[in-house]
Amino acid sequence: MKTLPRSIFPKLTRALPDRRVIVITGMRRVGKTTTVKWLLDQVASPNKLYVDLERLDNRAVFQESNYDHVLNFFRNRNLDLRRRVYVALDEIQYVPNVPSVIKYLVDNYDLKFILTGSSSFYLKNYFTESLAGRKVIYEMFPLTFGEFLDFHGVPYRRRDSWREMIFDANEYARLKDFYAEYLRYGGLPDVVLETRPNVKTEILHDIFSSYINIDVKTLTDLQKIGELQQLLRVLVARIGARIDQTKLATIVGISRPTVAQYLEFLEKTFILYRLPAFAGADRAMALSKKLYFYDNGIANVLTTLSEGAAFENAIFNQLRDYGDLQYLSKGSQYEIDFVLTPPSARAAARVALEVKTHPVAADAARLKRIADKHGLKNGYVIGRFPTPGFTEFVWGGLVF
Repeated sequence: MKTLPRSIFPKLTRALPDRRVIVITGMRRVGKTTTVKWLLDQVASPNKLYVDLERLDNRAVFQESNYDHVLNFFRNRNLDLRRRVYVALDEIQYVPNVPSVIKYLVDNYDLKFILTGSSSFYLKNYFTESLAGRKVIYEMFPLTFGEFLDFHGVPYRRRDSWREMIFDANEYARLKDFYAEYLRYGGLPDVVLETRPNVKTEILHDIFSSYINIDVKTLTDLQKIGELQQLLRVLVARIGARIDQTKLATIVGISRPTVAQYLEFLEKTFILYRLPAFAGADRAMALSKKLYFYDNGIANVLTTLSEGAAFENAIFNQLRDYGDLQYLSKGSQYEIDFVLTPPSARAAARVALEVKTHPVAADAARLKRIADKHGLKNGYVIGRFPTPGFTEFVWGGLVF
């Protein structure tokens, strides 16, 4: 079966020739295994091996720091250790001591490791010292809308400027149903490729259940998983809102430090993201962060997202590849949903973006007034549905 393209592929292939360990991390079922197998296929040499650490027999090989045992494991699979060897270890979070094994092997043999793991929480705890300066970490996320269209075989043209993303009636008619599906079910590959709506939902429930019953139990010593699930149900109702940890603690009935601990874990395991405030924001808001989920489908497992929440959450995920994101708030006076700073761009290139399900001309005028106050020369309203008499907005379905 042909592997469908992902935007991360070129970055990974560029990292193959050097000696650094490649680490691919991301949420469960985001496509890490498919990606690492594809990457091995790009290696012309037969001196390569894929190892699934979800298998108990493979896991046992690496659980003890018995380097001879590991080397024999490689030799028994016809690897020639006198030449460069490419080894992919999939789901390394199941073997906490694997970094020390990798360090020894990298120090003593020409081994190129490609690793995957479901948690940056795990990776940062275990890899900080052992492979300092000798690894490169790539984060994988659910499909962008452009990748979603690729998976469906739908042609599209990526726009080079915001002006090119202005509402186009023909493109809207052609892509609106695909975009509605993306907003409802998200961008996890197995879900996208499934055509039956009820099975899509079943897959999403299975992914979330596996996260709770496997990832949470593997990566933490959390005793009260019910608290975490309750907090998640509270959080999903606050998509796009600023996080008040004290209020969350009161609602769930846990301490504020526990809320902080859970939020960090949920962020490091790619369930949610906390968006920081723009430097020009109100001082009182500077430490306050807004909440988004990494996938609409997973969020919809916890509750049925409102039309507005689903759209804003999807736009957050669509914008990630465009640069650094922040939000701007002046207390209760006004707020701009996103301030986007393109990579390697001057401050003048920043863009103020306001998300509206049904945009009107007044939204654009208001955004311009606020953006001007903060020296943001470029601003666009991103809308989902056209409204009579106003089409000067960026259509969300053109943000590939």
